[in-house]
Amino acid sequence: MPIYKATNCFPDTALLLWNITETAEALSEGLHLTQRSLDRLRNFKSEAHRRGFLSVRRLLLTAGYSDSDLYYDPFGKPHLSDGKHISISHSHNFSAIIISDRITGLDLELRREKIAVIAHKFAEPSFVLDQDDPDYINKLTVNWGVKEAVFKIRNERGISFKDHIEVKSFEMSDKQTTATLRFNNLERHFDVYFEEIEQYTIVYLFERH
Repeated sequence: MPIYKATNCFPDTALLLWNITETAEALSEGLHLTQRSLDRLRNFKSEAHRRGFLSVRRLLLTAGYSDSDLYYDPFGKPHLSDGKHISISHSHNFSAIIISDRITGLDLELRREKIAVIAHKFAEPSFVLDQDDPDYINKLTVNWGVKEAVFKIRNERGISFKDHIEVKSFEMSDKQTTATLRFNNLERHFDVYFEEIEQYTIVYLFERH
């Protein structure tokens, strides 16, 4: 289908989402992939991974970029050739990218009840103990998404979601919060935004300077 959503959530930032309903073959039509991308595509064992990969390239094209404009550093972090910051995520039937002048991280998650089983492994006690909250699963999903997005920015071995990344308490109606990473001698602060789209939660954040 066409792009699900494209918006300038801030003057310097574009957020784009794709609802993946096409086959990998249909998604690949008209795309000019680099040899590296073609090799990666061949190595994917599942159709779902191929579709996710190709839908991201569709989003890049919509944003005015080609596959050759995207490259990855030795740590696996994506970059754009024009120097803008990019973050990428896909989950089941959705994919998303964010492109910004600012350092940014993005995570997209399908909301599932089973996240409560592992909540104690990644979330602050205040989130884990609040099980009577009707938004319990929604909040846990945001919490996880924040930590994934922070990790995508820093991407340093040894960072623990539970021990090193703190998410400030929020209500779902707030649609925003803050987060702090404390790791070794490093301390970084992030402005966080989130929204729900169908059964999915999307979180994006910016590192403060």
